[in-house]
Amino acid sequence: MKIDWKRKLTSRKFWMAIVGLIAGILALFRVDASTTEQVSGVIMALGSVIAYIAGEGFVDAAQKPSDGGDAE
Repeated sequence: MKIDWKRKLTSRKFWMAIVGLIAGILALFRVDASTTEQVSGVIMALGSVIAYIAGEGFVDAAQKPSDGGDAE
């Protein structure tokens, strides 16, 4: 079974699972709630950026250039 990385990286469920895992690990080590919230926020922001970049990259790769070059 092959992992579809395109769907994984652009999935909000995937990023929420990562946040849940990290928050659980931080709670296990008794890190204060403020730090846990900050780390979770950073992961969600990073996930949003990665999802956007990956999504745009896949869209750009799927398009065929009409003039043989980059349109931008």
